[in-house]
Amino acid sequence: MTPLDTLRFATRAATGYPLRTFLMVLAMSIGVAAVVVLTALGDGARRYVVNEFASLGSNLVIVLPGRSETGGFNPANAVTSTPRDLTVDDAHAITRAPAVLRTAPLTVGTSEAAWGGKLRDVTIVGTTADYLKLRRIDLALGRFLPAEDPNAAVAVIGAKIQSELFGAEPGIGKVLRIGDRRVRVIGVLGATGQGLGMNADEVVILPVAVAQAMFDTNTLFRILVEAKGRPLIEQAKTQTLEIVKARHDGEEDVTVITQDAILATFDRILGTLTYGVAGIAAISLAVAGILVMNVMLVAVAQRTAEIGLLKALGAPGGAIRDAFLAEAALLSATGALLGYALGQLGAFGLRTAMPALPAYPPDWAVIAALGTALATGLLFGVMPARRAARLDAVQALAKR
Repeated sequence: MTPLDTLRFATRAATGYPLRTFLMVLAMSIGVAAVVVLTALGDGARRYVVNEFASLGSNLVIVLPGRSETGGFNPANAVTSTPRDLTVDDAHAITRAPAVLRTAPLTVGTSEAAWGGKLRDVTIVGTTADYLKLRRIDLALGRFLPAEDPNAAVAVIGAKIQSELFGAEPGIGKVLRIGDRRVRVIGVLGATGQGLGMNADEVVILPVAVAQAMFDTNTLFRILVEAKGRPLIEQAKTQTLEIVKARHDGEEDVTVITQDAILATFDRILGTLTYGVAGIAAISLAVAGILVMNVMLVAVAQRTAEIGLLKALGAPGGAIRDAFLAEAALLSATGALLGYALGQLGAFGLRTAMPALPAYPPDWAVIAALGTALATGLLFGVMPARRAARLDAVQALAKR
């Protein structure tokens, strides 16, 4: 039998039993589609987190109040440690570190914004003029907080605040009431959307001193630190920790983390998760392969007489084996391609339902799914093919 004859034999055998063929192709396609969709979801989550942290700015070091302990509770520390809150003076001191380019202290809270009889709850962010450059934020209108007057009663509002309170009328120059204070709007942020639990379109940015007075506090939520370059991130982290420790009477009562460390941790965790869900989904391909084997064994039993006739006409056992393997490969390849199409359709559905999630299946997952589907079909098709090749021509014809 020529390769073309083998392919023709496999095609006619597959189309001769449409229901059986449909079930085999469906089982294989479900397995491939599951791998594609689940890996698209896992890798999409990884990309989303990485993009969100990257949007914070570049060369970033974050100072958090309180120390993250991993060694358990130490009674001695409970007696001797005197943790202090972060302050604006801490932020100014960190700015003098040789590896630090700029800092931005943050005070965060919620309040109510009112203008023209319209009210809505807003997130208040108290910071300084350097916050704009550090976060790489774009302004749609006006200007950002003034560096020369840190106590000015001014505000920069998000795009959604502008839309809901002022509509088509520019909010620049309007006096906005925030809680029990009045501030003049001097800028409007460009639309950016949700990011790390805070929607930048719904914030009101005030000078840090004004925000602290509003919330009756002198502490900070975070201090954002920008290193002078990527090679200096670790130096900036070390110098920041040393400065804060010296200011806090030698107590290391803050946690300093780098943006790269956060990204690497999330990338590793979510990458492992993606491999895990791919492995779970791949189990369905093994189940589909077993189905291929069972159905092919049934096909051998149903076509015993046909196999005997082929052998009587001089077809060698190898040709019979190749014909059955070709049928298994044809069904597996068809199921794999159909599953790939269904998987891409499912991934498109995820991106449509959740536009912020870049749910694209990674290339390795697609190649692995298609390759595993084809290999599984061939592997589990070997036993039926060998059984068909070993049939005795006379005994097979006698079963007609």
